Amino acid sequence: MHRGPSKGSWPYDRKPILVFWETTKACQLKCKHCRAEAILKALPGELNTEEGKALIDSLTEFGRPYPILILTGGDPLMRSDIFELIDYAVEKGIRVGLAPAVTPLLTEEIIDKIVEHGVKAVSISLDSPFPEVHDSIRGIEGTWERTVWAIREFLKRGLSVQVNTVVMRETVEGLPEMVKLLKELGVEIWEVFYLVPTGRGNFESDLRPEEWEDVTHFLYEASKHLLVRTTEGPMFRRVAIMRKALEEKGLEPDEVLKPGELYFRLKNKLVELLGEGGEAKAQTMGTRDGRGIVFIAYNGNVYPSGFLPFSVGNVREKSLVEIYREGELMKKLRSAEFRGRCGKCEFKEVCGGSRARAYAYHLDPLAEDPACPYEPGTYLKLAERLNLNLPIGTFGGQKPI
Repeated sequence: MHRGPSKGSWPYDRKPILVFWETTKACQLKCKHCRAEAILKALPGELNTEEGKALIDSLTEFGRPYPILILTGGDPLMRSDIFELIDYAVEKGIRVGLAPAVTPLLTEEIIDKIVEHGVKAVSISLDSPFPEVHDSIRGIEGTWERTVWAIREFLKRGLSVQVNTVVMRETVEGLPEMVKLLKELGVEIWEVFYLVPTGRGNFESDLRPEEWEDVTHFLYEASKHLLVRTTEGPMFRRVAIMRKALEEKGLEPDEVLKPGELYFRLKNKLVELLGEGGEAKAQTMGTRDGRGIVFIAYNGNVYPSGFLPFSVGNVREKSLVEIYREGELMKKLRSAEFRGRCGKCEFKEVCGGSRARAYAYHLDPLAEDPACPYEPGTYLKLAERLNLNLPIGTFGGQKPI
């Protein structure tokens, strides 16, 4: 989904860019890594239609430009009032994105309806270029085929389509083929989710830190073919800044940064499939949990993100504006008051580590990200030695000495 303007032009302390609303837990899929632990029927306590409209009203209290509302789940199509809620938000002047599950509910007629009711963008999950892998993850045979069909149908109607892919043990080797498939489909935005062991996501499917680093380096190369963004993988911004600075200096990033075997395996396959690619389209500035992003659960509980199950309030008790602006944890997240290596890192403003993964492993949303092997200060020393450029504002004015 659209991430909004750059750091310099958006008042993160005052309002989020993206508001995710988990409209329901209900979903017909049985995804093995599901954050929401979705079920077939809605849970008691779900925000009703009027409460949902009140939540939508609260977005206007942030002032213009309003945050973008992303309707997610579960599967938002399981709500009988979903189009009434979409219409209400659109009438208020709020941009709406939708994250439907690919189930028999997502028919050609419903796709037309989504477009007609003013939804600006959709995100569709496709976790592997290999049908058997995707179907195994989603829990229902035939889901891959229906997903590819849905992507084509949305694109045919001119809607902005973001494809979401979860990287985990089961999907990592298919990433190069995934880039090729997305290019063939005509998808321009790839949102790569770094697995967080929460909900049904398990620790066995997580990668080791050195593997995550290799994946991150690979995604920079993939961004030479399509726009790449990450969720719970903010270290992508660090790697992109480092690789771009080396390339601008005429140096080979692989030789200087020395990524590992997994990276070279993925990169070589990508080059074999698509060639070298052009200029990198990697997002290196933007949101993170609690900073530009806020998540409202089905029952009104508010979280810094959907993957960080640390409640900071409930919209039935306090206004979303107050929760976002005044919540103690939210303020600490925005001011980058992190512990461990994340707190010492020169990239803590632009990256900050995954707060959700820190919580999953340490039960502390401010702890260091266990997936990141980076040693703080490494780039500043490298920049001094090689006279590399430092993007203005990246390090809060810090320069190599």
